[in-house]
Amino acid sequence: MAGKDVPVSPLAPKSYPDLPAVPGVRFATAEAGIRYKGRTDVLFALMDKGTKVAGVFTKSKCPSAPVDWCREALEGGKARALVVNSGNANAFTGVTGKQSVKMTADIAAHAAGCKRKEVFIASTGVIGEPLDATKFEHVLADCAARAKEGPWQDAARAIMTTDTFPKAVSRTVEISGVPVTIVGLAKGAGMIAPDMATMLSFVFTDAPVKSSALQAMLSAGVKTSFNCLTIDGDTSTSDTLLLFATGAAASRGAPVIDSATDKKGKAFRAALDDLLLELAQFVARDGEGARKFVEVRVTGATTSKSAHRVAMAIANSPLVKTAIAGEDANWGRVVMAVGKAGEPADRDRLSISFGDIRVAYKGLRDPAYDEAATSAYMKNENITLTADLGLGQGAARVWTCDLTKAYVEINGDYRS
Repeated sequence: MAGKDVPVSPLAPKSYPDLPAVPGVRFATAEAGIRYKGRTDVLFALMDKGTKVAGVFTKSKCPSAPVDWCREALEGGKARALVVNSGNANAFTGVTGKQSVKMTADIAAHAAGCKRKEVFIASTGVIGEPLDATKFEHVLADCAARAKEGPWQDAARAIMTTDTFPKAVSRTVEISGVPVTIVGLAKGAGMIAPDMATMLSFVFTDAPVKSSALQAMLSAGVKTSFNCLTIDGDTSTSDTLLLFATGAAASRGAPVIDSATDKKGKAFRAALDDLLLELAQFVARDGEGARKFVEVRVTGATTSKSAHRVAMAIANSPLVKTAIAGEDANWGRVVMAVGKAGEPADRDRLSISFGDIRVAYKGLRDPAYDEAATSAYMKNENITLTADLGLGQGAARVWTCDLTKAYVEINGDYRS
């Protein structure tokens, strides 16, 4: 299905606003023909000297070669270039994959005029296919020559695989009265159940932030955004989230944010968290074959961690997701998911709601249950499902989508 025309998700944004430039960042896209024909498949971003970088990556025990490269490069804390390709994940490619990444880094470093370890690389697409890095030889030099500050939607489109729409958002916030910009990109529609990262996501800002503070804020931000997201319960080999801070706003008087708890950075941290959340929700809205955007809320758990595990059990249940696709408020499937989560639960204290309609209460169907009203609610594009365990104060929210026949069609035909 990759590379074929697929309908844009009905949950996609109705418009794509122009996003502001981030001082210190330029980029260009290109058609390298890595897998797709007639579309861009490479993003090359250039950052000014002094750019700091933070990152989180997949916890898969079978990571891709680019993930290994980025983890090592991250130790240096500096970045000058980012290369992203779609169509080929360069995962499970052995020594050949490592050599491909090294060659890509050499080509990018030469084009950017920087050190090899200041180059970050991410790849997405088919697993197990060798990636021909020679395809970057002329492409990256050309990208460097014509790199500019926008438009960001072009960058988001270049990294898409089975995505049906580009995902790019921005925030503007003040640090001690000086405005700074944050722009974030993401891609992902399937093989999505992040574990300390996302599929591929790249965030850029001109805020001056100390490296350790940048890393701490990013690691905290994913816990309430990307790590509360699931499409199909499958964590990718390539999950990568990188945050680049050029520090260019310092020249306009913005002070350096020294730590994640620095009062000067409170507004910046809140804006970053909000941006990560919006990107994660965009991914759920573009889940392969999705027709419903679903927020799962769990309250009354013994702890927040327990609530999160229960919420993910609900959100990952094929039976729950197919019931939502069929617009069926089958709360029995939610009971099943709560019960299998392995967390403290009491059947006789459990309440379940679809939207504002409580369908089950204290282990029984709610006495006021209205089938017609519930059926009408399930026809909405946005569905909220709440399970109150009635045991404590623990609460969590996660986001997912329904599971339709199109998901099977897309993934059954992915490599063809």
